[in-house]
Amino acid sequence: MAAGLRRNVDFTKGNIYKGLLLFAIPIMLGEVFQNLYHSTDSVVLGNFVGDSALAAVSVCGTLTNLLVGFCNGISVGSTVVVSKAFGSGNKKRLEDSIRYTYSFAILMGALLSVVGFVLAPMMVRISNVNEDIYPHALMYLRIYNSGLLFTIVYNNSAGILRGMGDMRTPFVILLISSSLNIVLDLLFSAVLDMGIAGVSIATVISQFVSVIISYWVLRKKLGFRCIDIKDTVRNGGKVIAEAMDVGVSAGVQGSLISFSNLFVWRYINRFSTAAVAGVGIAQRVDKFVSLPTTAFGTATTTFVGQNLGAQNHPRVREGVRDAMILSLSITIVLGTLIYPVTGWLASLFNRNPEVISVASAMCRTLIPFYFISAIRQVLMGLLRAHGRSKMNTALTLAGMVGMRQIFLAVTMSIRSDIVFIYYGYPVGWLFAGLFVGVYYLICRKSIMQLPARRTRAAKAAVLGANEENKQESEQDS
Repeated sequence: MAAGLRRNVDFTKGNIYKGLLLFAIPIMLGEVFQNLYHSTDSVVLGNFVGDSALAAVSVCGTLTNLLVGFCNGISVGSTVVVSKAFGSGNKKRLEDSIRYTYSFAILMGALLSVVGFVLAPMMVRISNVNEDIYPHALMYLRIYNSGLLFTIVYNNSAGILRGMGDMRTPFVILLISSSLNIVLDLLFSAVLDMGIAGVSIATVISQFVSVIISYWVLRKKLGFRCIDIKDTVRNGGKVIAEAMDVGVSAGVQGSLISFSNLFVWRYINRFSTAAVAGVGIAQRVDKFVSLPTTAFGTATTTFVGQNLGAQNHPRVREGVRDAMILSLSITIVLGTLIYPVTGWLASLFNRNPEVISVASAMCRTLIPFYFISAIRQVLMGLLRAHGRSKMNTALTLAGMVGMRQIFLAVTMSIRSDIVFIYYGYPVGWLFAGLFVGVYYLICRKSIMQLPARRTRAAKAAVLGANEENKQESEQDS
């Protein structure tokens, strides 16, 4: 298996463009299905239930990310802990790492399910939703939060599988659960007329199925039981602490950005229900257009980390340049294709002219600025591979959270115009990109001449990159 892992991600030789594309394409496909997973809820509600339900699920996307964001960071830690144990060849260490991280995910998921259900009314009120949206949002959030256990356990399972070099299985499971979610969404809401409760129940069932499949795969691969709560509580402290140490920056970043987005939604919810629904649709489209930026950011981290391990610094510089070219080129082409059809894409979610108008206007505002994210993600991938993830997190928060909130506070106090909501997103990207770019220029000389003793830390930083970059892309909107 170790040899297979090296073949799958060997960036130390061969054509760089081809290697980056072969690595990035599966990531983009996985993200497509992940986005379809969530977008189906919006499409079904917008076409079969109504504007209020569509607006409610848009608001709830940010609210659910607030809880899930931190624990997804722990899955990054699980990937690193398990991959180290896997690489060591120590079977006992591998078994303990998997058992402890899996059991800890169950404990954390159960706790968050209870907390999320209890705090659901407060979370919805914080976002200042309109009264016609509130009951829909509360129902969706309570049902969704009740199933957080399954969401967190599956994400952790996927992290464990990736830690053992298995990128294919999480993708296949995601494909199965996404397809099931689509079928159940249509059955519960369009056929059985269960409304917003139907799509939330469909999501929980789909996540439960993904947990069952992933656990079966782990048992089949490993041949031992992955769950032992008692042993984890007694002896798993060291492993859990290591996972927390590795994943905490990603978790904190995700949670803080999601928390900040609650206050963005307070501004959005000042407008009509149709406008809120339109913004939610634009955010769904945004996730598809931004796929290349995330994929090549992840590819850059892996590419740089492997070549640092091989101490091939000229190839590092060449790979970063090629990743930047590919990311910018594909992002620009994709944006150019989507820009003229944003209205048609919005109409797939809802037929209300006001909803379509707002969604189309916001998409057309965002698309010209995606090149900023393409540059930023590649630079962040480079810095992560050099073990500078914490500074990445701080700079991203300063731009995405701090500067965007300042922009909205100033502009919306002058005039309450939804156009400022649109521009708040590229403003956040711009400042985050500037901060990361300046930091890169400051430390460029030192990281491009990385001492050999630091290459081990750089290689370790690669292991959690897929999960961290994926999570960040989900939080950006």
